[in-house]
Amino acid sequence: MAEAGEEIMASAYVGFDSITRQIEHKLLKRGFQFNVLVVGPTGLGKSTLINTIFASHLVDSKGRFTADEPVRQTTEIQQVSHVIVENGVKLRLNIVDTPGYGDQINNEGCWDPIMKHIKDQHSAYLRKELTAQRDRHIQDTRIHCCLFFLNPTGHSLRPIDISVMKRLVEVVNVVPVIAKADTLTLEEREVFKERIREELVYNNIRLYPFDKEEDDEEEIRLNETIRDIIPFAIVGSENNVIIDGKSVRGRKNRWGVVNVEDPNHCEFSHLRDFLTRTHLQDLIETTAQIHYEAFRSKQLLALKDNVPRPTPAQ
Repeated sequence: MAEAGEEIMASAYVGFDSITRQIEHKLLKRGFQFNVLVVGPTGLGKSTLINTIFASHLVDSKGRFTADEPVRQTTEIQQVSHVIVENGVKLRLNIVDTPGYGDQINNEGCWDPIMKHIKDQHSAYLRKELTAQRDRHIQDTRIHCCLFFLNPTGHSLRPIDISVMKRLVEVVNVVPVIAKADTLTLEEREVFKERIREELVYNNIRLYPFDKEEDDEEEIRLNETIRDIIPFAIVGSENNVIIDGKSVRGRKNRWGVVNVEDPNHCEFSHLRDFLTRTHLQDLIETTAQIHYEAFRSKQLLALKDNVPRPTPAQ
């Protein structure tokens, strides 16, 4: 007699193993949603990188068309939505662009609009959850990933970078990237990356990905590999250049031509694979299970504490 919880093999084919195909069919019909927030100083190519990752023109660049033209800035939080279809899989991608923080002389509280936007999405989802007649499938506008752009100074993190990241990691999955990494030599890039990792540890800034109890050995090894790469040193480009007779996405700089897709030139391909091929679903689940759950618990406990207690009958 089998004990409770013990695995047993069916003596004949029953058919419940088809549940994975049933789930896949329903999910494909419904499609998936992925919400990305981009944060960083003005002029680091945030829009260009998003367009490069998803191989589509999703966000208009704020870059200059001529050398003497002033840099155009995002002055308020903006969101663009696109549906991308790949091999029958439909992905609704929401890109949230934020004003360049740290651009002003007085940057006190410059992170407040960013934090407010993230928490507002949690709050909106919670309200829909608590509605008496709620939708079968609540539209998820919660931010699943925050791409945090760092200036390629080659020195260290700015105090404001540390302040903003400390706040963001409490409410969202933060993935730091060194923008325009082709302005650094490979040796300068590695020194800069190691210095940033040391500063993150020193300031107790815990970045995504997180290891979870249910992770298997392969997932744990993959996360370790990602942590060894972070911050991703990337170069974005929507233009094609010719390298060895082949047309590739890249850009020219003072040292020659950078092939965006070549891991020897930059870590763009590692970032793209991380966001789309290995961790997309985990980013969505971590948002729901860790960040949103922490927000939800705090809000419901506060609500409970504020509920007036009935006066005992005389």
